[in-house]
Amino acid sequence: MKHLYRKWQAILVLMLGTMFLAACQTMVPKTMPPSSPSQQPDAPTTRPDDGPIGGVLPSDETRHRIALLLPLSGKDAGVGQSLANATTLALMDTKASNIRITSYDTARGALAAARRAIADGNRLILGPLFGDDVVAIASAANAAKVPIISYSNDVGIAGNNVFVMGYVPAQSIDRVVRHARAQGITRFAALVPAGTYGQRASSAMLASVNAAGGTVVAMQSYAAGNAAVTTALKKMEQDSAYEAILIADSGAAAIRIVPLIRANGGTDARILGTELWNTERTLTTSPAMRGAWFASVSDGLYRQYATKYRAQFGSDPFRLSTLGYDSVLLTSRIARDWRPGTVFPMDKLRDSGGFIGLDGAFRFGRNGVAERLMEVQQVGVGQLTIASPAPKTFAD
Repeated sequence: MKHLYRKWQAILVLMLGTMFLAACQTMVPKTMPPSSPSQQPDAPTTRPDDGPIGGVLPSDETRHRIALLLPLSGKDAGVGQSLANATTLALMDTKASNIRITSYDTARGALAAARRAIADGNRLILGPLFGDDVVAIASAANAAKVPIISYSNDVGIAGNNVFVMGYVPAQSIDRVVRHARAQGITRFAALVPAGTYGQRASSAMLASVNAAGGTVVAMQSYAAGNAAVTTALKKMEQDSAYEAILIADSGAAAIRIVPLIRANGGTDARILGTELWNTERTLTTSPAMRGAWFASVSDGLYRQYATKYRAQFGSDPFRLSTLGYDSVLLTSRIARDWRPGTVFPMDKLRDSGGFIGLDGAFRFGRNGVAERLMEVQQVGVGQLTIASPAPKTFAD
């Protein structure tokens, strides 16, 4: 498996390195135009072809038809468009002329978009972005034997031909907890926001600390506002001293909360975070955050990707747009042994050796959730450093 992983890692790095160095000489693909208010919610838009092979474009009969379901209008159009652009970039970089991707707007009805995609003969759905949209289309897709590779991080929607590719909070929590345990920390605490994310983070924290041989000595949830956080911290003071405390919230929230932790019993505690911190650019400018640890996918290849994305589309990508890019890499690899027009070979998604993409290595477990190899980053002065690199293989 190590040999397989390193082989694919080398191929990806070589491919991306060549493409990024040659960006100024590469033909800029047409971007996906944002949907207008008058456009039908399920009106499809086909991704631009990379170009003719031998002067002739491949026919639809020789190409795999893939549907991309994303919000391309409305309040979430920005992130949807970024994901769509990323799939275009991946098609261009891989020169995957045997794949045809057609976009369907989910903003005004995911089920309508999915039904149109299935009727059009698509054999695989990439997306949707939101868990609720996946739930809405799952039965129709399953009945048509069309699997879904969703960009959601809701593990509750996985199964029955639904695969979850998003960044799962439980995995980042487990990774940072195990790193802290390896540094000798045994007594943990956690602050979690009220709501579904906080509930899942609480369960993940308890399970991870227990598995790592530590003890959760305090855990409190909080509503919005500094007063609610301070109240939660004062309750923690009455419990027991902790050596590390997880803030299961955004990086911006952590910057606001850490001074309150220092003033309410957690003077020397190590601050721990989740994958949500990876998108917060001001972490390294906050003195209070220095020394904090959080686990996330690697940013090594993302920086190169973001540079090329800006050159092609004239704007910064959303961080999670790499999910769109990597889903095309995954599809392109499987398409080598998949005959056009036939049912998608779902068993290929469960390759125990995993896949390699911009976000590093990942593989789908039996539950249909993407397991990722994450690194632990430490917040420093003006920069993030790698406190613990991502494992090289899933066996490490």
